[in-house]
Amino acid sequence: MTLPRVVAAVALSCVVIMHSPGARAGGHLSRRQTTDSRNETMIDSLLGVMTVEEKVGQLVQFTGWHPDPHSGPQVSPEQRALIERGELGGIFNIWGAQATREAQRVAIEHSRLRIPLIFGLDVIHGYRTTFPIPLAEASSWDPAMVERDARIAAVEASACGIHWTFAPMVDIARDPRWGRIAEGSGEDTYLGSLMAAARVRGFQGDDPSSSSSIAACAKHFAAYGGAEGGRDYNTVDMSERTLREVYLPPFHAAADAGALTFMSSFNEIGGVPSTANRWLMTDLLRGEWGFRGFVVSDWTAITELMNHGVAADTARAAALALTAGVDADMESGAYLKCLPGLVRDGKVPVAVLDEAVRRVLRVKCAIGLFDNPYARCSEEREQTMLLTPEHLALAREAGKESIVLLKNDNQILPLSNSLQSIAVIGPLAADSADLLGPWEAMGRPSDVVTLLEGIKHAVAPETRVLYAQGCAIEGTDRRNFAAAVRVARSADAVVLAVGESREMSGEASSRSSLDLPGVQESLVEAIGATGKPVVLVLMNGRPLSITRQLREVNAVLETWFLGVQAGNAIADVLFGSSSPSGKLPVTIPRTVGQVPVYYNHKNTGRPPLDTEKYTSRYIDLPNTPLFPFGFGLSYTTFGYSGVTVSPVTMDSGGTVTVSVRVKNTGARAGTEIVQLYVRQDVGSVTRPVKELKAFRRLTLDPGDSEPVVFTLAWSDLLITSADGKRTVEPGTFTVEVGTNSRDVSAARFTVTAPAAH
Repeated sequence: MTLPRVVAAVALSCVVIMHSPGARAGGHLSRRQTTDSRNETMIDSLLGVMTVEEKVGQLVQFTGWHPDPHSGPQVSPEQRALIERGELGGIFNIWGAQATREAQRVAIEHSRLRIPLIFGLDVIHGYRTTFPIPLAEASSWDPAMVERDARIAAVEASACGIHWTFAPMVDIARDPRWGRIAEGSGEDTYLGSLMAAARVRGFQGDDPSSSSSIAACAKHFAAYGGAEGGRDYNTVDMSERTLREVYLPPFHAAADAGALTFMSSFNEIGGVPSTANRWLMTDLLRGEWGFRGFVVSDWTAITELMNHGVAADTARAAALALTAGVDADMESGAYLKCLPGLVRDGKVPVAVLDEAVRRVLRVKCAIGLFDNPYARCSEEREQTMLLTPEHLALAREAGKESIVLLKNDNQILPLSNSLQSIAVIGPLAADSADLLGPWEAMGRPSDVVTLLEGIKHAVAPETRVLYAQGCAIEGTDRRNFAAAVRVARSADAVVLAVGESREMSGEASSRSSLDLPGVQESLVEAIGATGKPVVLVLMNGRPLSITRQLREVNAVLETWFLGVQAGNAIADVLFGSSSPSGKLPVTIPRTVGQVPVYYNHKNTGRPPLDTEKYTSRYIDLPNTPLFPFGFGLSYTTFGYSGVTVSPVTMDSGGTVTVSVRVKNTGARAGTEIVQLYVRQDVGSVTRPVKELKAFRRLTLDPGDSEPVVFTLAWSDLLITSADGKRTVEPGTFTVEVGTNSRDVSAARFTVTAPAAH
């Protein structure tokens, strides 16, 4: 056989080999073992005929070339030459069926071994149909919705040649100054783990090799959200206990859900940069968790090991990263430049290089590239699958579920859609671009329904809708205040849209302040002083400190950045065709000086007491946040009664059930998110004051009630004890059930005996 025929023959056996929930069932075990064996044989055959340069090429990732603003992305002449020599394994930031097909054609028709390229893109919260940012979607507390939205993103992206997304971002973030808090699911480990798994399932679907699926990439591994000072790329220093109990579980959940790839983080942990951390990438990820996919560096992170001070030159950086377990080099070129020489000189073992190549080829095989490298380059699908009416309708539903009602004095909301006049004011009222949020992929401002447009669609034909910008998002210009005040005074009610620009969130967008930027705070005061009913609509990528603004307005909606259907979704809630049900996935501080502030903190030896000076408190404001984790109002009210635990004793390996009755005590139908928290009262190590362990979405008509029953398992109580063992310690545990992390009712049970794991 000729060499290409050998590769083609072994590629026929290439089927999905990565672990998945379904593959763990007993009926699938023997089949999985067989397919694993076939694919490893295929990969062995390829490795046996590859040169060192071709092996290294599979580990090289470069961004696409954008020769001018009027042409789409493509491969550069230099990249084409690399592809032809088999020295480039993947390209990112190139999209479109035609562009990706042409690049793939070069690999299939002109390289010696015809190994297909993998195309990646940051598809974070939608491709062309832009959904709410991940922090907003986490406010829905609805993993099924999140999975559905990720599935739509995969369908659209895969129709345009994309194989791989650099998502989900599963970093726990307790510091809202960090711009990338917008990309994750907030501060809680349990909620974040559920959302991580949901997004992986959505992107990859039931079959990652399907032409409508894309490979997920759990990032940033690990603890990137713990950057000191909330400053992007900064140092992280924490105990292994905190790392394992707070920051790692969402990554573990992503791996268990079958994530095909991971991305290393920019930061160091305890003096070792993640990109050079063998304990993290090899001992933990591969050894403890059994991950079999590949790890890609973040953008130029390998050469940044020199800035960290752990590598003297590019060659040393490349050797450190590869031997740590970072398989693919994103953009730095360190592997391309240095690995062939390092391998030939014996400074990097051939076996280490081969194992990294094996992991990359496994993923290419898993997503079906060897079966049909052009399956995701369909111009017909590209023409029919983007921004469909169904996708837009689901984006609108996601937007409604993601809105959190923070204040509603005297039930000013919902507004009547038959008001004689309504004023729509603020720098974000008629904005389209910023509503896309950061990392909008192929989302376009022209796709977006603005708040002003959404309100016009929602009100009666005879209602006058008045508009004034008032001020810009940033800057000091107040010249348009007077016009905005005149508009407000002439209306029956005011909707005031303020917040951040999308550039203020995402990568490299840390802020030292959590206040409204520019002169927006003064605009809120000026409009509030008119005495008109004012609804404040917040649009932002992080929690904002709005302590003063709360006093100026009658109602507040936290809408984050909701994507293409933002205006319609907000209008649906404003005028009551939908009742808000979102809950905060992150604490909102009174002021930036409280940061970090999060619900599952630990007690000190001197817990805060307002009556005692020498306790852990501030002298100028309460320790408590402006709004607690899990908070969110509805247009109706809910009552909780009869929290019970049965049995009151949990034996080794057992369970208890926690029951509560929830009643809709208001006049409208509504959805409540019932939350269950647990506290270990006394243990061998200090524990958080409470931890979210379960929640339930519950929709009730007025006057209806329903019992909600949670089951707490032995595994829900596991901790790492003082002697380093995973165990459940005997003693009393307090369960709290309620509408948020603050407003709860409690009961207790006792664990009788430990069981080490």
